[in-house]
Amino acid sequence: MNRRETGAKYEEEAVRVLYARGYRILERNFRCRFGEIDVIARHKGLLVFIEVKYRRNSKSGFPEESVDRRKQEAIRKTAEVYMHRHGYDWWAGCRFDVVSVTGDEVRIIEDAFWADA
Repeated sequence: MNRRETGAKYEEEAVRVLYARGYRILERNFRCRFGEIDVIARHKGLLVFIEVKYRRNSKSGFPEESVDRRKQEAIRKTAEVYMHRHGYDWWAGCRFDVVSVTGDEVRIIEDAFWADA
């Protein structure tokens, strides 16, 4: 399996877990010139932008650690474009989650980072 196929497989698993935990999936793989957001959903009354990260094991760190400031900024800018295109007010309420997949373990990290960081 190549990297793209591996990513798609674990993104699909992440979506199943999100759905089971009450997330309503709105869109997947939203792209613009600033970057891509893996999953966009509604959860607990908020618009949620979700980055999915996978590692086979934690020997070289946890998957969520790879969502550095540069990646966070790209996600923020992409979220802003999504909200503008879909008529959402930036201050209406959103959050940024990370789904961390290590082996067979899937963890949802709510509020993994903030819009103003």
